[in-house]
Amino acid sequence: MIDGKLLLLLLSLLSCLPIVVAQREVDDESFPLRAVHRSEAGRIEIFPADDATGGPVLIQEALPNERPYLHPLRSPKGRGVLTEYRPRHHPHQTGIYWGLKRVNERDFFMGWNRDYWRRVSATVLEEAGPVVRWRVIYDLLDEEGEAILTETHTWSMRRRGDAWLIDLVWSGEAKTDVTVGEFFVGGLFVRMPWHQGIDGHVVNANGQRDGEAEGQRAIWADVGMEIEGIGDHGRIAVFDHPANAAFPTPWRVDGELGMGPSRQILGTRQLARGESETAKYRIFVYEGTPDIAALNRAWTAFATKD
Repeated sequence: MIDGKLLLLLLSLLSCLPIVVAQREVDDESFPLRAVHRSEAGRIEIFPADDATGGPVLIQEALPNERPYLHPLRSPKGRGVLTEYRPRHHPHQTGIYWGLKRVNERDFFMGWNRDYWRRVSATVLEEAGPVVRWRVIYDLLDEEGEAILTETHTWSMRRRGDAWLIDLVWSGEAKTDVTVGEFFVGGLFVRMPWHQGIDGHVVNANGQRDGEAEGQRAIWADVGMEIEGIGDHGRIAVFDHPANAAFPTPWRVDGELGMGPSRQILGTRQLARGESETAKYRIFVYEGTPDIAALNRAWTAFATKD
């Protein structure tokens, strides 16, 4: 059940629909990107199109037998890295990634390599322009090495003002009858470079912060912290989409400010063999202080676009 504050927020946002639809998103032609597939290294690298020396602003790691993930992700102004790979406090967490728990009692959140994952393909779909797109497809394996579920991660990235907009369409196709069990985490997850004593917080669309946001349903959540090289906070907001089955989805927020929407919090679900499910999210990356009104406008643009 949606609480009163969230219902009022949703109604106020939807009341803006005609204006938002009239002001459709326009890609920033002045900041083209290019995607380079380095198949021998098992990665896709995203660069500013005119940059020859600064290195990639984002890397999609797509190794043959390891969970796919995004890392490093540089801030929109290129001054710092906003993601962390396998921190000591959570060595199974890998930047920005998708990991389900209890898939036929197999753990693909903590089981990030070895006999859990098998790459099917990694492809650049749109290699240059204001938007770049790519896709990775992986089989999730049972104890015998047979596919339980095939995941397709279709990503796009663009620059919008002083922010990165990174969109994910995730789909999972059951290769056998699948049960995804209830758990407090599972799905899209964001790991920033937290350490003890860092100045950082999570805030959601309801105004709940840090531990208050744990398990709460919200249309978006935002995590930010001090980042070396920026001199300010780097921030990553994740927008839920109204088409998603659990919308507004409850969120996992751990004690080190790792966060992600998790449909698994709501209970067990099942997929029959051959059945598929899909989810859409936007990752909104910026620097500075969260502005709830501005984030609500950005969420509305995502939620109401074609």
